Order: sequence, then structure tokens, then C-alpha cells
Amino acid sequence: MKLLKGTRIALKTLFIHKVRTALATLGIVIGVCSVIVMVAIGDGAERQVLAKIQAMGTDLVMVTAGQVRIIAGRPRQTGNVASLTLKDFRALAEETRSIRNLAPAQGRKMLVKHGALSTTTTITGTSEAMVPVRGLAIARGRFFTEEEDRAKQRVAVIGASVAQNLFADRNPVGEEIRIGKVSFTVIGLLAEKGTDLAGGDQDDVIYIPIQTGLRRLFNLTYINNIFIQATSSESIEAAVAETREILRERHRLREKPDDFTIQSQTEIVAAEKETSQAFTNLLGAVAGISLLVGGVGILAVMLISIKERTREIGVRRAVGAQRKDILLQFLVESFVLSVSGGLVGIVLGVALSLGASFFTGWPMTLPLAAMLVSFCFSALVGVLFGVYPAAKAARLDPIAALKAE
Repeated sequence: MKLLKGTRIALKTLFIHKVRTALATLGIVIGVCSVIVMVAIGDGAERQVLAKIQAMGTDLVMVTAGQVRIIAGRPRQTGNVASLTLKDFRALAEETRSIRNLAPAQGRKMLVKHGALSTTTTITGTSEAMVPVRGLAIARGRFFTEEEDRAKQRVAVIGASVAQNLFADRNPVGEEIRIGKVSFTVIGLLAEKGTDLAGGDQDDVIYIPIQTGLRRLFNLTYINNIFIQATSSESIEAAVAETREILRERHRLREKPDDFTIQSQTEIVAAEKETSQAFTNLLGAVAGISLLVGGVGILAVMLISIKERTREIGVRRAVGAQRKDILLQFLVESFVLSVSGGLVGIVLGVALSLGASFFTGWPMTLPLAAMLVSFCFSALVGVLFGVYPAAKAARLDPIAALKAE
């Protein structure tokens, strides 16, 4: 009975002082809203990154010449970058059992011209196997063949961004372009792929036969990458093991460390998941601090409220209210403030997340776990920060309270 009476008095008091109630809950609202929005952004970023990785194929293995290390957040190539050759590529093609397709690659940024227009783009020498390995799609024309590669034909397949820069809306197939000082015939246009994990434009590229590139453009005898498509996602580990064994034997490494780096999509997915989760946790932790700030706001408002309501407390004590009744009243007030702030924060956070996703196109997920945790935490914060003001109100001497102005 006393619990219901104390609750009724607390709710009535909060309703009467609307502005003070709103200010007390504002910190909690902002805190809960921030947690939900930040976690939604983090989850959305993780999903987008993983979707781009999976779009490259879950059975992809990449061999890079030299050692690849993460420097300043980006993969950097170190060591011997001339350690892979076309002979290594052919040996892998002949001796492995867990590989479905593989394609060599050697790239360089170069100036490309067509008439009076020019652009600087990545020229990648490769083979026709790059189409299934990297999931390329042809929008117009065709990709070059193995026969054209062996004959060192000067043919090129261009990305959508290159086509836009050099040809605008015209069909580029059949047109001549000049890469450096060498003339090439455009035989195909790639379908758009968008940006990669690092934000680079995957459509700003020109593919040419690998042997044409090595002999006529790059003047090199080595390649930078070998892209491997395993027979299935389950055979990736076998493909990695076979590749390492063959390359180490060919390079006569014995006790020496690898002069190449092998990365599989499973490793990249795991690394990106770990990074994205750490990012999401950091965002959630930063947003969670604002919940503590909201709790401090409740503490301050409740202390001010006690000072303003000293006579009210004295009257209640004079008509028979005990200390525990006063304690309960103020605890209920702080609990109601935190819970109502949590509910409003959830609604606002969901609305902002959906609105941001709609207007920006950024994929966001509604984090149910974050909603539940932030709501429970806000209720706990309200109770913890309400204990001291409630105890202080309960300790007031009734006679001194009645004499207060």
C-alpha cells in the first residue's frame, strides 16, 4: 500500500514539474540514442565490408610477391617483389589439385589517351582466367583469349570509369587507345563493380594480356600477384598449403622464410570481422559514457529538487511518513526518470538510424542487444544516481524542514 502511495506521489510530482523532468531525462535520452545509432553504424559498416569481401568470392586465395605487412592501417609490400614469375604461375596450374582457376597479375599506373582526352589509370596484365577468379562481368564486347595472350596481341578490356573518362556515353568497343606509347584496341567493356575495401574505384582499370604487358609496356620478367580460385570454400586451406609447398620448393627456400605472402578470403573475413567488432565496441563504449553523464544529470536535478522541496518533505514527515517512505519516493522518481529517458532514447535512436539509412543509403541494422543493454543500463544508472539524493531527503529533520523557506 505504501509502495503504491509513494509511487503515486512520485509520478504526480514529476508530472507537475514538466520542465525539470524533461531536463533530467535529456542526458539519458541522448545516451541511449547515441548507443543505438553508433552500434547501428558499426554493424552496418561491418555488413558492408563483409558483403564486398564475399562479392570477391569466398574461395579466393591471393599470392603476393614479397612480404605484405600492415603499415598505417594499409597493406604494404616489403622484401623481394620480383619473387613471382609466370613459371611459378604455370607450375601451380599444373601441380595443384585444390585449385579450380588461377590468374597472374602485374599492374602499374599509366597515362591512357584517346584522341584529345586522357586519364591516368591502373593497367593490369592478366589472363582470361581473371574473369571467373575475380567475378568480372562483361557489359559489352568480350574478354581477350589465351591465344591472344600467347600472341602478345595489343587488345584491352576497360572498366566503366575509364570508359566514361575517355568515351563519355559512346561505345568504346572497337576504338583505339594509347597506353604510354603503345596503341591498343578496346575489345570489351566491364560491368560496374563499385569501390573496394579501401575505397578505391574497381572500375578505374584496364586489363591487357599478361605477356603483352610484360613485354611491351612494363619491360618486366616477373609478376606481382597470382589470384587463385579454390575448388570450393572447404578446400581453401588445402589450396594454400599446396601453393606454399610448391612455391617454397621452386624458390629453394629450405630454412629461409617465405619470399611471398598468401592471403585467403577466410583470413580477410576474420580480420575484418575482428576490426569491425572492435570499432563497434569502441563506438558503443564512447556512446555509453554519455549514459553516465545522463546519470550525473539526474543526480544534479534530484539534489536541486530536494532543496526546493524541503518543506514538502517536512510536511510528509509531520503527517506520519517514515524515512523509508521518503527514500522510496525519491528512488521511484529517479527510476521513472531513467526508464522514461531510456524508452524515449530507444525510439529516437531507431528513428535516427532508419532515417540515416534511408537518406544516405548506408546499410544499418537495428541492434536489439544494444537496445536492451542500453535500456537496462539507463535504469541501473537512474537507481544508482538516485540513491544519494533519496537518502539525503530521507535524513532531513522534519522540524528543520518545516522551518525552511
